[in-house]
Amino acid sequence: MAGNVLDGIRVLDFSRVFAGPAATQVLGDMGADILKIEPPGGDEARYYGVTRERLEKFGGVSPSFLALNRNKRSLEIDLRTEAGKEIALKLAKDCDVVVHNYRPGVMERLGLGYEDLKAINPRLIFAEFSAFGTTGPLAKAGANDLALQAHSGLISITGEEDRSPVRCGSAIVDLHGSLAIVSGILGALFHRVTTGLGQRVESSLLLSSAHLMSYFYTEYWMDGAMHKPMGTANHLSVPNQAFPASDGEVVIIASTNDMWQRLVAALGPDELGGPEFAGVFDRRSNRVQLVEAVSAITRTKTCAQLLDILAEAKVVATKVNTIGEAADHPQLAAVGGRLELPVGQHLIGSVASPFSFSDVDMSEVTPPPALGGHIDEVLQEYGYSQEQIDAFRASGAFGKITAAQ
Repeated sequence: MAGNVLDGIRVLDFSRVFAGPAATQVLGDMGADILKIEPPGGDEARYYGVTRERLEKFGGVSPSFLALNRNKRSLEIDLRTEAGKEIALKLAKDCDVVVHNYRPGVMERLGLGYEDLKAINPRLIFAEFSAFGTTGPLAKAGANDLALQAHSGLISITGEEDRSPVRCGSAIVDLHGSLAIVSGILGALFHRVTTGLGQRVESSLLLSSAHLMSYFYTEYWMDGAMHKPMGTANHLSVPNQAFPASDGEVVIIASTNDMWQRLVAALGPDELGGPEFAGVFDRRSNRVQLVEAVSAITRTKTCAQLLDILAEAKVVATKVNTIGEAADHPQLAAVGGRLELPVGQHLIGSVASPFSFSDVDMSEVTPPPALGGHIDEVLQEYGYSQEQIDAFRASGAFGKITAAQ
């Protein structure tokens, strides 16, 4: 089983793809019962990245779906049917949290908006995650992670100067936003303890991306500063970027005078100890010369040599790892960052939620559910007879007619 922090909390999860499922997975890791309500055909992420090889080896399980949907039970429900809506309302009446990331207005048109559900369940916490929020000139616009990387200015500072914009390779806005949803839900649950009432919790890709850009926006609001992309460098301090080694690259960070002096002593006072690099402002003013001087030294050493030298000098340094090197690094496993999920005859690695508890074990997990795999089980828990469930199935409430699972 998952952790027991949220035992007794039931979540009705209408969300799809990335941000919402990532959020509800965290809640599931903490012990909440996640009922994943999927449209006919399922969450689109079930099919992202499926290749012929993966179809043959893993039965077509999508890496994206596998990464974000453990500890959940799936119900395939067509909310456009009267029977589907009836089931959703019955589930919502007795759940604690609803999560959705449909466009603004969709849940209301389905008769499942906040006011609809609040009327039958005043303790309900209704969490919605949209692209641009539910008010304002862009409220009805569709968008995804990349669109908000662009809108927020994030890709304007990512990449190399005087080259085309570069996206952050991970769905950073989605995944950052998922933790915002979790934070809001946990706050609302705590508020409910004192008031007995639920409320609407709202977040968006817009707010998530703005939060990622917060100090850049504040600099702009202070004095109009707008920074250009700098590769791995940082406009706040230098050195603070990747440097070449003979067999790869190493990030070196020496942002204070004390750290810089330790770096100089470790790598070469003759080359780096001049007055042009003495203070923080000097180093920023002579950034190009400093980077060239440090690079001339680091190129002569391997990554391992640099890491040993700089660790001894207590200078922050990290090898630029490949995905495989990072995923298989023993440190990730040591802090409980890797879980194992059974998929067919295989055990597949899955990244754990980014926190742990001293008194709760979150390492026991269930794999992502088969589409609609818990329809009968869950509806029976809600008091439906098998005859009623079969009638719903025949009516198309679960999409195409399938055998009971």
